[in-house]
Amino acid sequence: MDFSFEEISAGEHARLKALYSPFTQSVRRLMKAGIRNAADENALREAQELIEAAIEKLGGEGDSPQMRFAVGGRPVVWGNPVTGFRNAIAPPLVMHTEPDGLWWSEFELDDAYQGPPGWVHGGVLALVLDQVMGEAASDGLTQPKFTGTITLRYLRGTPLGRLRVEAAIERTDGYKTFVSGHMSDAEGKTVEAEGIFIKPAWARDAG
Repeated sequence: MDFSFEEISAGEHARLKALYSPFTQSVRRLMKAGIRNAADENALREAQELIEAAIEKLGGEGDSPQMRFAVGGRPVVWGNPVTGFRNAIAPPLVMHTEPDGLWWSEFELDDAYQGPPGWVHGGVLALVLDQVMGEAASDGLTQPKFTGTITLRYLRGTPLGRLRVEAAIERTDGYKTFVSGHMSDAEGKTVEAEGIFIKPAWARDAG
């Protein structure tokens, strides 16, 4: 498996992020409009034509290879569905880390992530927790660590809106890293999670 990345400067990364982020945010707004709109048939057909024209303007759906860049040794995963600033599915989360090893992010989830009316879909919560726990296990994706198991306890419904996610390593046992995490809203925890992240066999001999 190829884990090589082309190193780019922090300045170039900032330039590209400033270029692409507003475009991706517009696509997010389009997704929300697709869910919430009450347009008539003619307006929908006209909007669809405009969207198709935009796709062609961008070069169609394309078949370009995944861009693999890193800044300061940390990979930039632009297409990640949780943190990628070029992926409109991503909220996106901005990751923070503390000296004690805590990884966390505060973010918002809207109608695009809804399960029951007014509540976040449970699978979306699992996706976010898996990502953040993986960030903690791998020190920001700088080490090859993959999800072995993840267990979630849904304590109560998680409302759409402002949320916080946290994760930290509990212990390491050989090639296994044990991580705990949780999701919370203004009232407290809504989901607790435990996971085991595995260093793959091909990376173990490398130290």
